[in-house]
Amino acid sequence: MTNRKMTTDAAAAEMFSYAETHGIDTAFKRFETQQPQCGFGSLGLCCRLCWKGPCRVDPFGAGPQKGICGADRHTIVARNLARMMAAGAAAHSEHGRHILHALQKIVDGEVPPDTYTIRDEKKLVAVAKRMGIEVDGRSVMDVTKDLLELTFQDFSNQNEASGMKWLQSMVPAQRYERLKELGVLAPNIDMGVAQTMARTHLGCDADPLNILVGGIRGALCDFDGMSLATELSDILFGTPSPVVTEANLGVVNENAVNIALNGHNPIVSEAICSVAESMQDKAKQAGAAEGINLVGVCCTGNEVMLRHGVPLAANYLSQEMVIVTGALDAMVVDVQCIMPGITTVAENFHTAVVTTHDENKIPGAIHKSIHPENAFAAAHEIIDLAIDAYSRRNVKEVHIPDVSETCIVGFSAESIIDVLERVNPDDPLQPVLDAVTSGAIQGIALFAGCNTTQIDQDENYKSISRELAKRNVLLLATGCGAGAFAKDGMMTQDATIEYAGDGLKSVLTALGEAAGLDGPLPPVFHMGSCVDNSRAVNVATALANKLGVDLSDLPVVASAPEAMTEKAVSIGSWSVALGFPTHLGNIPQVTGSDQVVQILTEGTKDLLGGYFLVEPDPGAAADKLYAAIQERRRGLGI
Repeated sequence: MTNRKMTTDAAAAEMFSYAETHGIDTAFKRFETQQPQCGFGSLGLCCRLCWKGPCRVDPFGAGPQKGICGADRHTIVARNLARMMAAGAAAHSEHGRHILHALQKIVDGEVPPDTYTIRDEKKLVAVAKRMGIEVDGRSVMDVTKDLLELTFQDFSNQNEASGMKWLQSMVPAQRYERLKELGVLAPNIDMGVAQTMARTHLGCDADPLNILVGGIRGALCDFDGMSLATELSDILFGTPSPVVTEANLGVVNENAVNIALNGHNPIVSEAICSVAESMQDKAKQAGAAEGINLVGVCCTGNEVMLRHGVPLAANYLSQEMVIVTGALDAMVVDVQCIMPGITTVAENFHTAVVTTHDENKIPGAIHKSIHPENAFAAAHEIIDLAIDAYSRRNVKEVHIPDVSETCIVGFSAESIIDVLERVNPDDPLQPVLDAVTSGAIQGIALFAGCNTTQIDQDENYKSISRELAKRNVLLLATGCGAGAFAKDGMMTQDATIEYAGDGLKSVLTALGEAAGLDGPLPPVFHMGSCVDNSRAVNVATALANKLGVDLSDLPVVASAPEAMTEKAVSIGSWSVALGFPTHLGNIPQVTGSDQVVQILTEGTKDLLGGYFLVEPDPGAAADKLYAAIQERRRGLGI
């Protein structure tokens, strides 16, 4: 058992206690029952790649030092890590493939015309130009067809010399050439993932450095897949711009039919958002005085939050608590970061859990096979299920924490440029460069990643962000990190006044007033779901190109204070590959190999300019991130 408080989210803590009292099994409780966790696994020293094993290496040197095949601890740790990079790349690029195929079906006329459409033609043209596609005098559909063709090549191109088009278009030329010289650019996403898995098969690559270089090759495929997923989603569903909404469990409405949208892929959630408004009266006729209330969970929640202002109920670790409120009528899930435990929790209530992707089913859930062709019809069916479930709600079981925060979200790269253009129409980036040069903004930190039960939920996000904001560091956030900040009140104007240093506060105030907010922008910019980390790279690339430097020269750092998934491993790895100092707030499962640790924290700095820094203590982590920013500033002579 652990004596930790497990979460710093007041709403989640209240619901954890409520669940404990009522004997409801949740992730927090399951973490306690897993103690003590496997020491070999925590160090990355166990191998299950063949059925001669599983094998493990004794970290103290007294027991076995090699697996049955002869793999030592360095090989075992490196292989395990590289496979996580490949799995993360597969997950994000599959998300992108879903969006790509949806767009293809629109072009081919395979979806009803009153459902999905191209909502942001301006972004389509901008992306096409960046990809080298001719746009002048051409129709939207013709441009889209060419963009689709180029994008499909990133999943199929076999020419090693040409590489992936999306990655090349997203980073400065000198960064691309550096990656090319190092041989870490795969010709296509699927090949990069497959080659990583192949080289880590039994009897293949045993050199730790070579394995990790191959893993980074796969991780850069993750960046390519994320980039195309985000850009195509914006074209298809609309590019986010600032919107005011709310976050935390208090957004669940006792007087409405509550539907939670959970997962990562916006295809299903966009259909439900579109259909819900037309079914408000039906919900009211069923007795829900305030109709239908959509709430977001995890990264699908971030997607609909930024595009539609749908309030965010929970990030990853507290997703079950939305059900525990007793007022959730349906949880609709798509892909990634969905706890199988949600159906077990739902058994205690009336909540319908609905899975929507044929490759992602959960025992105990209702399955609706959803594709772009039938998504809107299926959305009607799902909302009907929720309304029906509402009729079975037990009002005596309803327990909704009175905890929510206002938040300003929706900071795509385009919306940031839009604000900057109001300050300097002729040269939008110049105000940012002036602020960085003068020291009003010392640097930029991107917070990405997840929640993990290894750390009290949201604690590291809160502590590190406050310290960096005080030191005039502009903060960007995606994924469950962004959810943590939204729930914590760090995406408000009041947070800027309370936590930002004088220089950062003055810049955010000037920008906020230019944007018509009659006050500052928030100290943390919500840029989207975890697949949207490419938005931050867009901003960094624009700055690097403006200065004529590489990404590794910029005073920009990344932090995953509560990293957890294979996707987080992949994101962190491409972040390092693009040249950013990248912080991890929990100890990764690699410390069984001092060679792997050395490669990741020191060797990559020479090769790529980026490197990992691991620091569980949030105060010390803020110091190290700030020191990395100062090192970059000195390199630029500012």
